[in-house]
Amino acid sequence: MLDFLKISRQMQGVGRQLAQEAERSSRRIEEALRLLDWVRQNQQAVVERTAEVRSRITFLIGAPVEPLESIHPVAPIAPVHTVVATDGSQIAPSHHEIAYCSLINVGKVCLHYGTGARPLLDSQPEVFYREEDLYGNWGLSAEEALAIRRSRAETEVLADLALDCTDEGVPSVALVDGSLIHWQLEQVNNKHQRAILEPVLAAWERLRQKRIPLAGYISSSRSGDALNFLRLQLCPHPDPDCDRHCAGNTGRGAPCGLLHGLSDRRLHERLLAPGERSALWASTSRILEHYGPHRVHFCYLHTGAEVARVEMPEWVALDSELRERVLGVCLSQVEKGYGYPVALAEAHNRAVVQGGDRARFFAMLETALFKAGLQDVRVSRKEARKRGSIA
Repeated sequence: MLDFLKISRQMQGVGRQLAQEAERSSRRIEEALRLLDWVRQNQQAVVERTAEVRSRITFLIGAPVEPLESIHPVAPIAPVHTVVATDGSQIAPSHHEIAYCSLINVGKVCLHYGTGARPLLDSQPEVFYREEDLYGNWGLSAEEALAIRRSRAETEVLADLALDCTDEGVPSVALVDGSLIHWQLEQVNNKHQRAILEPVLAAWERLRQKRIPLAGYISSSRSGDALNFLRLQLCPHPDPDCDRHCAGNTGRGAPCGLLHGLSDRRLHERLLAPGERSALWASTSRILEHYGPHRVHFCYLHTGAEVARVEMPEWVALDSELRERVLGVCLSQVEKGYGYPVALAEAHNRAVVQGGDRARFFAMLETALFKAGLQDVRVSRKEARKRGSIA
């Protein structure tokens, strides 16, 4: 139980610290803008030098696909279009529950505009209880395997939904909440990376064949790979090498540390007006080596409510018609959703597992175990004690 009186005594210190951080951040953004002006004038040379030293830099550096001075207004989406979206939630396995199992619930939404067709708002749950389903064959914990299965389920359901719900000749867009880059797989061995990604990329390929563009919408993004392209230019060494010159120190103590920790979003809040997008960038994450034509590109979009990061596979980002369709839909969806894409918000609402849902799930599980003839069905002593109180 929180003692709010004790917490209140600490809040003044929090406020002062955040105010100081905001002031420092403002000065760092000014330095980033200065660097950006210089890089814009020397972009080709900077791109070539960055490509030469990228393997020796320990922070992720984006690769610009367009001139950095490019700022593009986004055209409104056609009145007749369809938006499909998925989002997922889960019940994680616990040794303290009556049985070691998990659940993934994928919310799915299909919204038709200008056609009069009824929307689809639904969810698709799946329970995992076999050992091979809980852990996979990837050498991961049950929690890590669950996160991967959830991401895969969101993608596969999205492709099925898009192909089933969209009509021929009606422009459509498939949206997911969050990144298209499976960052967590960078810690998995190469063989397992390919096996895990195979069904995801197969689902994306189905969308590509039907020219249904896919995008990941990231609100309040903390990514900094575009700013890191500028940050590298602060390195004082003619031959940048983080491990050799800075012993791997890429924080604020390094010569380039002035821009450490700044997000791309903060920079683009100064550059973009509502309804505009930034230049395109290509991510250089190592996991993308397995993506083939689905390598992820991104840009920043000022929706009027915020500057969001929008990620797209290469086949969407480099196709002007598909790219503009995605960005136009994002703007329209944010306006309809009062600051956040309405399709993604509804998909989340359909997916989320609330406390009451969790209790009912385990009650159903308990009934199933009794019917199967199991008698000693109970939670751990620790869990039972946490649910009660002697006070």
